[in-house]
Amino acid sequence: MPTPSSPFAALRNDSRQPDQLRPISFTPHFAPNATGSVLVAAGNTRVICSAIIQPDVPRWMKEQKVPGGWLTAEYSMLPYSTLDRKQRDIARGKLDGRSSEIQRLIGRSLRAVVDLRALGANTLWIDCDVLQADGGTRTASITGSCVASALAFEKMIRAGKLSRNPLKGLVAAISVGMVGGVPLLDLAYTEDKDAAVDMNLVMTEAQEFVELQGSGEESVFTDAELASMLALGRKGIRELVAAQKAAIQAGISTLPQ
Repeated sequence: MPTPSSPFAALRNDSRQPDQLRPISFTPHFAPNATGSVLVAAGNTRVICSAIIQPDVPRWMKEQKVPGGWLTAEYSMLPYSTLDRKQRDIARGKLDGRSSEIQRLIGRSLRAVVDLRALGANTLWIDCDVLQADGGTRTASITGSCVASALAFEKMIRAGKLSRNPLKGLVAAISVGMVGGVPLLDLAYTEDKDAAVDMNLVMTEAQEFVELQGSGEESVFTDAELASMLALGRKGIRELVAAQKAAIQAGISTLPQ
């Protein structure tokens, strides 16, 4: 793996080192009508993540008498999020396959760290709206949604609507890939489109895998390359979790008393 002083950093348009995240920030309470929300910025990618808790569960849970609550997610890219206007799903009359796959991934990722029994007979709706896309919108959505959920749960606890926190731990996601034969962390769009191998990692703060999505783009990869990408991913997840914890602490401190 390239060292911090490696000339391979010249491969990156933003002059980052191969193992360096893009600048990450969270703006809490961005959507005031949501139970919890953040604007997450990862480089030039920006996503509004909101968490809304409503007192109801899906009909199938009622019919099957499944205890606890439910968590589901929706994801969309706004028309101005890309260089060329992206048509709204409603204009086509259906959700495109990519958006459907991503929102399912977001839901799976959050359900891995949320105790649905502790949620009670409520549904947690996760909504991720991409304002600006420069690679990593799905990973930013997962990382931001976890922060939004933490803020939503704290708000519900303070209001006496939850007896305990359903969040068992944090979950974050990051992309890695092979570009020009070099393993890179947190791919921007220009890197992602040129990557020979593209991979997304979803992991808990305990460094446990929730999901691993990886494929060669008209290419193959070796055990050694996989190991190098996983090492980069674990490093990125540790840094993201630290940023999430700081954002949650700051967001909780500014919740209305």
